[in-house]
Formats: sequence, C-alpha cells, structure tokens
Amino acid sequence: MFARLFAWLRRHPRLVDLLWALPLTGMSLALTSTYTSPGIPGRRVIPWYAYLVFVAAMCVPMIWRRRWPRATFAVVAVVALVQWALDFQIVPADFNLFVALYTVAAACAFRWSLAAVLIVELGGVMATWRWQKGPNSFGSWSTLLPQAVFTGAMWMWGLYMSTRRKYTAELEERAKRLERERDAHAQVAAAAERARIAREMHDVIAHSVSVMVVQADGASYMVDIDPARARRAMEAIGTTGRQALTEMRRMLGVLRERGDAGPYAPQPGVEQLAELVDQIRSAGLPVGLTIEGVPSELPTALQLTVYRIVQEALTNTRKHAGPAATAEVNLHYGDDAVEIRIRDDGRGASTLSDGQGHGLVGMNERAALYGGSVRTGPRPGGGWEVFAHLPVTESQRREETSAA
Repeated sequence: MFARLFAWLRRHPRLVDLLWALPLTGMSLALTSTYTSPGIPGRRVIPWYAYLVFVAAMCVPMIWRRRWPRATFAVVAVVALVQWALDFQIVPADFNLFVALYTVAAACAFRWSLAAVLIVELGGVMATWRWQKGPNSFGSWSTLLPQAVFTGAMWMWGLYMSTRRKYTAELEERAKRLERERDAHAQVAAAAERARIAREMHDVIAHSVSVMVVQADGASYMVDIDPARARRAMEAIGTTGRQALTEMRRMLGVLRERGDAGPYAPQPGVEQLAELVDQIRSAGLPVGLTIEGVPSELPTALQLTVYRIVQEALTNTRKHAGPAATAEVNLHYGDDAVEIRIRDDGRGASTLSDGQGHGLVGMNERAALYGGSVRTGPRPGGGWEVFAHLPVTESQRREETSAA
C-alpha cells in the first residue's frame, strides 16, 4: 500500500510540492494577528494585507520548485531581502528559503548550490544583526550558530540527494545498456542458430534429393527392362525420403517450445559413414571408404561435421563428376586432428557450376567452428579433391566425456 502511494506521489511532484506549501501557509495565516497587532516591543507592526502578500510571495513559488529550482530560490530570496529591508520580522513561511536551498542543491550544479548556501548564510547574519536590539528583541546572536548549522545541513542533504539520484540514474542506464546488449547477443545467437539450421537443411535436402533423383531416373529407365531393379530403386527412394524427413524433423524440433519437441534420433556421426557410402554406392556412384590411424572418441558435434563434409563432397561428386566417375573417402585419425580426404576421377576443373550452391561455404563454416580448414580444387591428374583438417583438443574430449 505504501509503495503504491509513494509511486503515485512520485508521478505527481507538483501535488507533493503543493501539499508541502500548505502547512506553512496555514501556520502563517493562523499567526496573522500575531504579526499585524501591536503588543511585542521592538517588533514593527505591518498591515495585514502586506503580511498576506509576503506569505503568498514566500509560499506560492514553491509549487514550481522542482521545475524551476533556481528561479524559485531567487524569488524567495528576493522576498526575504525585501522583508529584511522593510524590517518585517521572520514568519513561518520564511522556512521555504531553506526548502528552496535544498532544491537547488539537489537539482542544480554544484556552483549554483554553493552560491545559494552562501546567500542563505549571509541572510542569516543580516537577520541576526538587524533584529539584535535588546533583551526583548526577536532573536539574538546566540541563534546564529544553530541557524548556520541548519543551513549547512539542508545544503548537504541536497548534495547527498543529488549524488544519490545521479547514481540511481547511472544504474538505470547501465541496466538498460545491459538489456540492450543481452538482446543484441540473443539476436546474434538466433542468427547463428538460423545459419546452423540452414547448413543442416542444405546438406540433408541436397544429398537426399540428389539420391532420390538419381534413383528415380534409374527406376524410370529400368521399369520395363528390369522391374526388380526398378523396384529396389523405388524402395531406395522411399528409404532416403524417410531418412530426410527424420533429419529435418529433428532439426526443426529445436524451433518448437521446450517439452514439445519429443524424442528424435541421434545426429549422424562417424559410425554412420559406412551407411552413407553404401547409400551413395547404391545410387550408382562407386565409392570406397578407408579409415587410418587409431579411432578415438570424438565430440558429437565434431562427428556431425565430419559426416556432413563427406556427405556434401560425395553429393557434389555425384552431381558434377560425370556418369563414369568413382570416388574414394579417406578418414585419418591423428594425435591432435582428424583429416578427411574425398577424391574422385571425374571432370575436375572442367566441371560447370551455376554458382547458386552453398555446399562449399557450408563446409568451410563447419570446419571454422572447430578451428579447422577445408581445401577444395581439381587434382593434377584429373578429378576433384576435398581435404578437411579438423583439430581435436583435449578440452573437447573432456567435454564429450563429461557430457556422456
């Protein structure tokens, strides 16, 4: 309840200032007869209407003290000076001078607050000097020190509130900046995830559709000559299509809400290379697979990179190398890296490309994620070669072991 009330008051500062001015105004009006009637020796009696003018001049400007702090202080200070010059003694509304001093210290630069406090201190000295006229006079020199201390306290309070507000504003700005940076990082992460999904989709669709096209062409050619082979080709089309749908469903599952993706098959890795080679071989491209070195446990993501590079290279071979081409896949396990070499004896440098593919770019991006590289180009004796070097660090092995 109090928090909501405080928040509401913060949204209506003009009303707060009005509520602050009302008690002093009411107290000053209640004492009108005291300051306008004779009876206190040494005090000058002033007309009641002049008294009301001074009270209004002291209280009304306080309504705008937050919006125009320096102007409000100047008006109140000038009214106090006129009051001193006409020998109209201190009234309760004069306390607004200290409130105006606090407002200047809290809302304005230090030089303005210093000037304001010096003016108020000087006014206190002048008021004490004028009204120290005898034992029955209003005030004495003994009131100067408490008044000076109170003035300094109001000034210091205003400086403290100014520092606190600046600190709070800095924290709010920092929070907004961190929020903007978080949103920017989230956008970068989302863009990276979209790029990853795009690479996966490209590899899956390019490979699967290529196999299905080759099998469909073969089936249409053999359907009258060798129905059994045509049937096997159509079965291969169905198998390839189902595999492609499974992989796409798994990749698109990350775009769903958590808990709605459901179980999916694991990502393909090095162990599935033999199946991939068999699939390519059944599509009509003679492919051999050799593995050298001591096989080691590779991170799952790195295995997927190896699989996709081989898949993309063989897909390109089948699409561009020519009908009589053969290919060879060599996987070499080193101490600190895995090397993949895919060669074919097809058209090589004479291969035509429409420039619309993203396979080579995708291979380079995948390898770059692990600090590796991919080199592609025609072979000296004819054909094409893809060579990938993928470093394997101990930290990657430890992460894979801990994840398992």
